[in-house]
Amino acid sequence: MDVHIIPGVKARDVAEAHQKDVALQNEFSCKCMTYWVDEKKENVFCLIEAPEKHVVEEMHRQAHGLIPHKIIEVSSVLVESFLGRTEDPENAQITNDGLKVFHEPSLRFLLVTKIDDRCLLKHKLGPEKVNELLSKHDHIIRENLAAYSGREAAYHANNFVASFASATKAVACAISIQKDMVGSDMCDLGFSIAINAGEPVSESDKLFGDTIRLAKRMCTLTKENQIAIASNVRELVSHDYFKNNPQSILNLSPVDETLLDSLFNTLEEHYSDPDLNVTDYCQKMAMSQSQLYRKTMSLFDLSPNELLREFRLERALERMKKQRCNISEITFDSGFTSPSYFTKCFKKKFGLLPMNYVDLSH
Repeated sequence: MDVHIIPGVKARDVAEAHQKDVALQNEFSCKCMTYWVDEKKENVFCLIEAPEKHVVEEMHRQAHGLIPHKIIEVSSVLVESFLGRTEDPENAQITNDGLKVFHEPSLRFLLVTKIDDRCLLKHKLGPEKVNELLSKHDHIIRENLAAYSGREAAYHANNFVASFASATKAVACAISIQKDMVGSDMCDLGFSIAINAGEPVSESDKLFGDTIRLAKRMCTLTKENQIAIASNVRELVSHDYFKNNPQSILNLSPVDETLLDSLFNTLEEHYSDPDLNVTDYCQKMAMSQSQLYRKTMSLFDLSPNELLREFRLERALERMKKQRCNISEITFDSGFTSPSYFTKCFKKKFGLLPMNYVDLSH
C-alpha cells in the first residue's frame, strides 16, 4: 500500500491516474487492486499487488508521474479487516466516458483493548477462573462490535483491535463494552480500552501502525472503568457522550498525545542502557527534572524513575514470554544492573519470581 499527498486532489483525477496504472500493470507484473481518496485531507492510498516496492514506484512514474510518498508491505487479509475491502466498491459511479469514480476516505477509528498477561492472570486467579473470564470478555467485545458495525481487525492473547468508519459508533461501542464489563469480575483481568483515529500508512512500516501504537500507550493511562479517547476522535463526536459519561472518559489533548509518544519513544530507544537514569531521561526529553516529574505524575501517577523501572519490567516480561532466557541475561538486556534487584522488582510488580514466570509461560 502506498500513500500520495496531492494538494487539491479530486476523485476524478485519481480515477484517471488509476486507469493509467491499470493499463501498464501487466508490464510490471502488478495488479492495481483499488484505492482510497480523501479530497478534504488531500491524500490517496493505493493497494497494489507487486513483486517489489521499487516496481510500484516505476509503474507510477511511467503511468502518470505521481510518485508515492511512502510504500509499505501489507497483508490483503489485514487490509480487508481494517478497511472493509480490497477491490473497488460495488456502488462506484460510472461516468459517461466509462470512468469509475468514487470518493472513499481511508480514515479509520480504531478501538484497542488490553488485559493483563494471561500467565500472570492464571497464576493469580487459577486457570479455570481465567478461562471463564476470558470467554465472557471475548463474548462482550464481539457482541458489541457486531451491534455497532465494528470490524475485528486483530486479535492476540485476548487483546482486540477493532476498526470503525464512524467516530460516533466507535465511542458508543466502547461505552457499551465498558458498561458490560462493570459489575462483573472483569476488573480482575486488568481491562483497559482506548480509541484513536488514523490513516493506514504514516510513519510506521505497519498498517495503521502509528494509530495502534498510540492507542496501546493510551491504555496505560486509564484507571478502572475509564475509556481513553484521542483528541482527533473527540472532535468528531457529540459532546453529549462526554457530558453523560464524565467519569468514564479520559480525554487527551494533542499536547498530551505528543508528550505520551515522546516519553515512550525515548524509553523504547534507551531503556536497555543500564546507565540511563532520570537525569539522562530529562536531557533526552529536553526538560528539567521538575518539569518531567510533573508531566509523568499527571499522566501516569508515577515519578520518572518509577516510569523507567515499570517500562523495563514490562519489556523483560515480553522477552521472557517469547523465549526461555536466564535471569542474568534478562536483567542486563532490560537495563537493570543487578539480578537480585531485578528479581525483587519483578516479584513486587507481578507477584511471582522471574523464573517461575518463565516456567509458566513455556
